[in-house]
Amino acid sequence: MAGNNTITSADAIFSLTVTNLYPSAQVLEGYAADAMFAMGDTEMAVAVRGADGKLSGGFVFGEYLQTITTMPDSPSWPIFETWVLTSVTAKAIFRCNATIIIPATGKKYTLTNGILQRTKAMPDAQRVLAAGTFQINWENVTPEAYNP
Repeated sequence: MAGNNTITSADAIFSLTVTNLYPSAQVLEGYAADAMFAMGDTEMAVAVRGADGKLSGGFVFGEYLQTITTMPDSPSWPIFETWVLTSVTAKAIFRCNATIIIPATGKKYTLTNGILQRTKAMPDAQRVLAAGTFQINWENVTPEAYNP
């Protein structure tokens, strides 16, 4: 609900499909306490200053690199493990799509044609097992208004 004066992410919903592996949407859960998912900065242009001080620039397609952080006991961790194992076994990539709904801001994001690019093969063992990260590079991220 937009305009309800909250910035909570506790009620965000992240649904992921992976072609030929998870055709039905998998709702991710069991995020790390201080890091659910984060989108990196996307380069939108390249600028070059000429010898005369004039600035030239041009549009470029930047990457939409997203990091998803889950606890080691997350029910979603095996989703990523299976995806990684299947990719390694097949020596292939499996494209994915996702929808993220953030009720606090009244937004829905559609993420398309993603590639699992980087993974945490196992949790780090510290005093307790640490959260792990999985990075997906998306071709497109499209925001729109969301009203439940």
